[in-house]
Amino acid sequence: MKVSRRTVTAGLGLLGASSALGSAQAEGFIGEMVTDAEDLRAASDAYIYGYPLVTMEFTRRVMTNVAAPEGSHAPMGQFARLRTYPDASFRDVTAPNADTLYTMTWLDVAKEPWIVSIPDMKGRYYLFPMLDGWTNVFQVPGTRTTGTGAQTYAITGPGWKGTLPAGVVQYKSPTALVWLLGRIYCTGTPEDYAAVHALQDACKVYPLSAYGKDYTPPAGKVDPSVDMKTAVREQVNALSGVEYFKLLAELMKTNPPVPADAPILPKLAEIGIVPGKDFDAKAANPEVLDRVKKISVDRVMLHMVTSGDFKNVNGWRYSTKTGLYGTDYMQRALITAVGLGANRPEDAIYPISLKSGSGVFARKYNGANKYVMHFPKGQLPPVKGFWSLTMYDDKYFFVANPINRYSISARQNLKANADGSIDLYVQHDSPGADKESNWLPAPAGEFILMLRMYWPNPKKPSILDGTWTIPEVKAS
Repeated sequence: MKVSRRTVTAGLGLLGASSALGSAQAEGFIGEMVTDAEDLRAASDAYIYGYPLVTMEFTRRVMTNVAAPEGSHAPMGQFARLRTYPDASFRDVTAPNADTLYTMTWLDVAKEPWIVSIPDMKGRYYLFPMLDGWTNVFQVPGTRTTGTGAQTYAITGPGWKGTLPAGVVQYKSPTALVWLLGRIYCTGTPEDYAAVHALQDACKVYPLSAYGKDYTPPAGKVDPSVDMKTAVREQVNALSGVEYFKLLAELMKTNPPVPADAPILPKLAEIGIVPGKDFDAKAANPEVLDRVKKISVDRVMLHMVTSGDFKNVNGWRYSTKTGLYGTDYMQRALITAVGLGANRPEDAIYPISLKSGSGVFARKYNGANKYVMHFPKGQLPPVKGFWSLTMYDDKYFFVANPINRYSISARQNLKANADGSIDLYVQHDSPGADKESNWLPAPAGEFILMLRMYWPNPKKPSILDGTWTIPEVKAS
């Protein structure tokens, strides 16, 4: 990589120096700076390309670093079954939901396929999306796609060839790393918790070699060096540039690029990343790679407000480009950063609102103010699954509150106004006993809102084609 230290330390804002140089000297200086800037951007593109794979690996480490299933954690090849909604202490995944009970497992399908068995859901809404190492949802069995009857699958890895038992459906993963992130809808009542728990317990996962046999999974191995407290995104962002690219090279040995990634491979090679080979840390310039890291993280987060991949409607930003990304590596990295595990748009849309108001008058949400989201009669979010409005702090985690309510939806038995419209009250203090059913508690400081729409209506009115419009959240 040709990026010079001058570019790293001085940035890209020195072109004005030409006034102090002779014409020929200035042209040479500017030409070198432009070349360096192009090389720096190419290196940043390589960082952004690998961000999902590195983040998935850190998430896997944290979530599987236990000897036996425990809450949201379980050893590789075993189901973690969340028995209640996550609370404000949950830090394993950004932007968690409080509408479904997660039933999830991490698998390594490099050596052999793994069997997943799902029971009859008896008409209940669920989906079991399967993510590869790059966060693409390569299959999504569930109510929308395969119905609610009992089903059995075999998840096979890259290049696997063999014969599967009769009645077992093959799902081919492009990578060795697979995250099965199952969600089963639950109202949160004691009775419904019990019903969903029984369905979770009936979900089975085991290697193909154990098919038809009694299988007891081995105990997991706990690695004391794994940071179990710091949020994964912070751990990834804290890696030095050299550490980051060294890990990326190692992960790409079993999670290879797809054919469509061919154009970016030369940029990876400039950094020293060649699929299937180790990263030569001794040949790297740590100062340059650290600068690459900082630029890349900033570029990813800026993408949300600058990209055409996001629509902006009444203060809500959302994308219909999630779950499958093709070669849009920037979009893939952003969704990894703010919503790891996001579904395909046919299964879920996740509009996010950071501010109230519009244009130069828009202001970040703050618990010092009171807000109202107004739905005219008959215009609640149109979905075939469910919808909810979720409260997050400024880092996309749940907010502790006196009634332990992290999202609000139709299951709260929302109280309608006299004209049939419905108001949701978004504020720090209770709006009063008569309105508390419609209250989404906010923190004292800044916050973020997310509207989840699972299985959005495929016909009009629909958010998918813009024939349904999200109401603005207004300061009251």
